[in-house]
Amino acid sequence: MKNKNLAFIDIETTGLSPEKHEIIEIGIVIAKQQDGIVGDVLEEIELKIKPERIDEAEAEALSINGYSEAGWLFAMSLEQAMNVFAEKTKDCIMVAHNVSFDWSFLSRAFYTTGVENKMFYAKLDTISFAFAKFFNDKEITKFNLGFLCEHYGIENNNAHTALSDARATYSLYRKMTEQ
Repeated sequence: MKNKNLAFIDIETTGLSPEKHEIIEIGIVIAKQQDGIVGDVLEEIELKIKPERIDEAEAEALSINGYSEAGWLFAMSLEQAMNVFAEKTKDCIMVAHNVSFDWSFLSRAFYTTGVENKMFYAKLDTISFAFAKFFNDKEITKFNLGFLCEHYGIENNNAHTALSDARATYSLYRKMTEQ
């Protein structure tokens, strides 16, 4: 496990329910890992996915992640995106901020498209790392990505876009795991 590449993943969705809402964007930062030390970024991938049920989207979710018809004009289908995702993340360990949210949507997408998940089975969650690391720190009162980025001085100028948040998660993970 200590020598598997890490796939820092963030998704943007049309709402909070994986049964009802859709993934519209996936950001992936693949980083080298050697003997448990996170190294340089090997590749960055941004996948925009054309929603099939935009009428079921939550207006607030679309506002937060900046969805527009024009911005997604050349977006791919969910099946196309999941095929790319599966190949790019093959044998990687998934790392996300609140991994259960991202994984719930990705798992459903794998199931509905029939695309095989090729990632390593383990998943790492930076929100859990932060909670454990700062449990007794009275100055750390929140564990969301924005607050933790601010705490560590990590810039995330395009928050709530998948690739930008995946980059921020990569930087946060590196900061929290520095010796």
